[in-house]
Amino acid sequence: MNPAPPTINAKLAAVDRLREKHISTPRDVQFRSYLDRLLQRDEHGNLIAVPRLYTKDGDARGIALVEPAGGGKTSLVYHGLKNHPALQPRNAAHQPWVGVRVPSPATAKSLAIEILRASGYPAKRSNNITEDDLMRKVRHHFKLRGTAILWIDEAHDLFGTGTRYKIDVFLKTVRNLMQGEGAVSVVLSGIESLWQIASCDAQVTRRYWRMPLGDVSPHSDRRALTGVISNFCTAVGIRPPSEEDLVDRLVHASRNRFGRCMENILGALEAAALDDADELTMQHFAVSWGMQEGCGLGQNVFLARHWAKIDLSEAKFAAEGVY
Repeated sequence: MNPAPPTINAKLAAVDRLREKHISTPRDVQFRSYLDRLLQRDEHGNLIAVPRLYTKDGDARGIALVEPAGGGKTSLVYHGLKNHPALQPRNAAHQPWVGVRVPSPATAKSLAIEILRASGYPAKRSNNITEDDLMRKVRHHFKLRGTAILWIDEAHDLFGTGTRYKIDVFLKTVRNLMQGEGAVSVVLSGIESLWQIASCDAQVTRRYWRMPLGDVSPHSDRRALTGVISNFCTAVGIRPPSEEDLVDRLVHASRNRFGRCMENILGALEAAALDDADELTMQHFAVSWGMQEGCGLGQNVFLARHWAKIDLSEAKFAAEGVY
């Protein structure tokens, strides 16, 4: 006897579970290789949660991971840090890595407070405490917690449209954490402007390894994306799509960014689940993507006949009032 087909609620629940799933790619291997080089090894050659120092003065190194918005870099870094064998906490007091997102408004003081909060220290905003005092507390707390790596996500927001002086203050603040006793390695992740601004400082280019993340290609990544779509459909309980040019349209609609590809696949699956469909189709991608982009039918990559000619650059879409 064949099992009953999944209900709409069951399909939607399956889609939600897939949203929590990390899809491993060669990018994970690349990031792991960069991460390994930040850490020391013990006498047996095993990596340990201690920053590797590259100068006689005890300076650590960092990683600047850059990619356009929607590429999936945040998920990549989080998964890499969370699952690294050497960065697993030994007990509740041990915190081998700390991750923060740049707060708003972005100041050196607010960043220090955010770092302290993430490391378990109940810091509060106060006019009576200076940035230097806060950063000293950060260094002290890192030593107490055994922290080896600090990850700052959306790091481009540290600089924004600030003056050269403000940028230099941020760079110095982060650089000081990588120097001397109790130094930590710093991972910065953000869009391309992060490196464009920060690399104006020779100290940054010397201390950070830049890790650019490449675009998704409908040719080299076709098999992988087809596999993801098929596996996701199986998890939801529906048949995978049969349209031959779906992957090509998907990559173009996602602006060649991995994270957006995953979001668009999940969005189409949700549309299919709400439709109680037995099969994922191009129409489901069109519905989900159209809602997200707010575009007309003629500009919908999943509907237009000459979809490859649709200019999806941010400036072009904004000029046409699509955003």
